[in-house]
Amino acid sequence: MKTRETIDLYYEYANAGDWSRWCDLFTEKAVVDEQLAGRLEGRQTLRDAVAGFPAMYSAFKNEPRHVVVSGDQAGVVSHLSAVTATGGESIEAEVMNYFRLENGLIAYMANFHDTLPFRGPLGLDG
Repeated sequence: MKTRETIDLYYEYANAGDWSRWCDLFTEKAVVDEQLAGRLEGRQTLRDAVAGFPAMYSAFKNEPRHVVVSGDQAGVVSHLSAVTATGGESIEAEVMNYFRLENGLIAYMANFHDTLPFRGPLGLDG
């Protein structure tokens, strides 16, 4: 797969709630630096992390607004809209993701966004 194809599928699968196929886009030893979850290492760790998404969110959409691809790297500015499953609270956040791919799969990803929209709905501190 080419970089742009992988990135497009990343958002397609996330927005469809197809977390198994989403995880398949990562290398076995992928590293993800996520602003709320911290550093996640390995595809299985990602599978375990996203397994809780259906219980956490009744709705989840991450819509790309601007995509830049250069070789095996990509940057995506997107808008995340979610609704918590327990309280029905809305989360709206602007997001920036950086991706580095190896052989068409995501080897490294960093996620940057304002954490304030997640604090109340997800019960997070500071």
